[in-house]
Amino acid sequence: MSESLTLPAGPVGGWPELQPGWVWLCGAGPGDPGLLTLHAVNGLRQADVVIYDALVQEDVLSWAPQAEHIYAGKRGGKPSAKQRDISLRLVELAQEGKRVLRLKGGDPFVFGRGGEEAQTLIQHGVPVRIIPGISAGIGGLAYAGIPVTHRDVNQSVTFVTGHDQSGNTPGSLNWKAIAEGAQVLVIYMGMKHVAQIAGALLDAGRPADEPVAVVSQATTPDQKVLETTLGRMVEDIAGSGMEPPAILCIGRSVLMRQVLDWQGLAAGEAPRNLDPLGRGRPAEVS
Repeated sequence: MSESLTLPAGPVGGWPELQPGWVWLCGAGPGDPGLLTLHAVNGLRQADVVIYDALVQEDVLSWAPQAEHIYAGKRGGKPSAKQRDISLRLVELAQEGKRVLRLKGGDPFVFGRGGEEAQTLIQHGVPVRIIPGISAGIGGLAYAGIPVTHRDVNQSVTFVTGHDQSGNTPGSLNWKAIAEGAQVLVIYMGMKHVAQIAGALLDAGRPADEPVAVVSQATTPDQKVLETTLGRMVEDIAGSGMEPPAILCIGRSVLMRQVLDWQGLAAGEAPRNLDPLGRGRPAEVS
């Protein structure tokens, strides 16, 4: 793969140069290497060191064969590097004059601790560049055929993390307010505490028959999608054998998968329902 990809001519003035002593905080997207940005590929091609997360695919690292690859994954419930150690390691490598690419799954500023790492670097006088990536809460759902916004469903979407720094369900979240105000709810890292999350939403008045989708290993060849309801979510997840990483989507936009499962269509499957929202009129008619 590293030999087959050639960057285009690029923007006016050429592609940015990863200078010695700099750290580029870069989003690798949700999994599929094709979802990397060109700036990310450009950084991979220049880096002396790539410090990467658990969700970064091996194929992505193949675009940096010249670089040292350092694993710094953090996975819930498993032995992981401490965030302080990761941040200070970035500082150390930059101060050694290395060209450092910090590669994080999804987007570094969406539940990715990118803000913490960037702040540490700047506090130590290390220059940084931020390269956004496609977040799993958008790109992963799109690969499952679920639009996070649809004008017949929602004019807002709420992104929530399923655990805080302690590894527990965030105690600072007002689940009643979220239940009442979130037309579509997207939950990152929620598998471990799915029972507590479902219970909190149901107790706050969210309907038990509300559509739910669980997308694990999003955008990868191992992607799995479970369609269920809020009331059955816990039981169905347990029976499915699905494991993290996974995105939970709660809301009527999940119904759109019945017509927008583009991977199923590409495999020859017929749409299950051409009008899953029950609009009673063609999609192009407002």
